[in-house]
Amino acid sequence: MKVKFIIKRYIPELAKNGFDKFEIEVKEGMTVLDALLYIKENLDPTLSLRFSCRMGICGSCGMIINGKPELACHTQIKKIVENGKIKVEPIPNLTLIRDLVPDLQSAFMKHKKIKPYLIRKDEKEQESPTREYKQTPSELLEYLQFSYCIQCGLCISSCPVSSTDEDFLEPYVLAQAYRYCVDSRDEGLFERLEIVSKSHGVLNCHFAGGCSKACPKGVDPALAIQLLKRLILKKTFGLLKEKKGNNIVPPYPEGPNKDKVPKAPPKSV
Repeated sequence: MKVKFIIKRYIPELAKNGFDKFEIEVKEGMTVLDALLYIKENLDPTLSLRFSCRMGICGSCGMIINGKPELACHTQIKKIVENGKIKVEPIPNLTLIRDLVPDLQSAFMKHKKIKPYLIRKDEKEQESPTREYKQTPSELLEYLQFSYCIQCGLCISSCPVSSTDEDFLEPYVLAQAYRYCVDSRDEGLFERLEIVSKSHGVLNCHFAGGCSKACPKGVDPALAIQLLKRLILKKTFGLLKEKKGNNIVPPYPEGPNKDKVPKAPPKSV
């Protein structure tokens, strides 16, 4: 089956900004990423795209395919082809570097702002841990689904606030802020709430819900954002207390004395 690919091209040094068309023979099981790499290797080596793992884990190949936010590496061509055509565009709401490659630097800097790591008052124990922090299965479920985020940026493409406010903290960044706020091992709750409640933060979200629909990993950033708003309201009305992170697990019981374990017999062969 032959499929025509209509691909967004943007090459600033050549003042090129439009679409190119490529027709290729598609085989069973081919993904959109396979097709783009075929085009780059055989038809136009100047085509630029970003990819890495090819398994839907790294999030590098997020793009707009036939108008929908998708990961190119796990999008089967035969399932989405329409009238023998597939249109491929870069993620909108981000600065475009070249062709299908958006600039994610600003999103990563926003992610850094919310301190996406465990904050502990006892930094000595954190830097030189003696044992792991205790966490029960039910405490893990409080944030587990939000930890599946791969930072592909597809939620940004579907967010109406991101499209109009370039300083907005972005859906996945706010979801990650909530993920660490409710982690039972973390002690940075008030610190993060202070960051996300500022201008261009969580209260700017209109709750369109497009971010959750766009996520290829099934994460629900819209839910996290609403839960984050609830935490801010509780803090505002004095209903939220600064939390203390779980302690480290107690020392493990000592194993058997190795000196009392019978020695293995000598080799007979």
